[in-house]
Amino acid sequence: MGVNGALLAIDAGNSKTDVAVLSPGGRVLGEARGGGFQPPVVGVETAVDRLAEIVGRAWAAAGGAGTPPGFTYVAACLANADLAVEEEGLKAALEARGWSRSVLVRNDTFAILRAGIDEPRGVAVVCGAGINCVGMTPDGRTARFPAIGKISGDWGGGGGLAEEALWWAARAEDGRGEPTALARTLPAHFGLPTMHALIEALHLGRIPAVRRHELAPVLFRTAAEGDPVARALVDRQAEEVVAMASVALGRLGLLDEAAPVVLGGSVLAARHPQLDGRIAELLAVKAPKARVRVVTAPPVLGAGLLALDACGEGPEAAARLREHYGA
Repeated sequence: MGVNGALLAIDAGNSKTDVAVLSPGGRVLGEARGGGFQPPVVGVETAVDRLAEIVGRAWAAAGGAGTPPGFTYVAACLANADLAVEEEGLKAALEARGWSRSVLVRNDTFAILRAGIDEPRGVAVVCGAGINCVGMTPDGRTARFPAIGKISGDWGGGGGLAEEALWWAARAEDGRGEPTALARTLPAHFGLPTMHALIEALHLGRIPAVRRHELAPVLFRTAAEGDPVARALVDRQAEEVVAMASVALGRLGLLDEAAPVVLGGSVLAARHPQLDGRIAELLAVKAPKARVRVVTAPPVLGAGLLALDACGEGPEAAARLREHYGA
């Protein structure tokens, strides 16, 4: 199939990037995957250069080899597009590539939201390495948070939970804090006997910092075994999820409607019973009409659906795209 009138869907996360070239009817013509999208680390131009290489491979797979990529519409859901000024800068960088005259740039959380809803209406909370929340309505209104860490009021996500678990475990071992099994389970994950040994290994780089995310599942297992400190951290994560969701629903005027609340990211997609149960309990109080959904479909699906929405394609195109991704 040719590539005339094709649409481009991009989901560029911190760790990986998925690109899909679509027909206006929702057929996937070509796909490619590459590394993460990290403008704060490598700079905008270098990040977009790397993105362009992935787009080029997807374009070639769609049958466009030998010609420059060209699309009717580009929907790019990008990590690190947390503020409006960042979205504007990234949009300008993508427009400068000449791929399309019509370019949408959104934070990558919007891809997860759109992948989890049947129409562009609802709220998503994503817990991966960090935590974020966005919402949208069919008339184009959005709700969002800066979601750049503690300086913007955020708490939790896999990285944040790992830090909290380490803090409580260190204090338990040296006597400054209350006892917790985390002082045993965290170092045991790395084959170490004590928190002191784990602290030393992390500080000296014998255990790379990127492996800290492995401690979030350990926290959840320790909570499931009944440890009070670990259980309190899981409950607090549920409180943060519901706080973001209910505020976003309120901003969009959806608190009194049966609006979907989409949960995504590695922490929420793991379906931890305590976390799921506490989220349901709290939402029943703060947003009793909300309908919770957990999305596991690839976020590039959401970027593709945003492109189809913008081009006025109907439900048949959306259904065809969802079928391709098994959603």
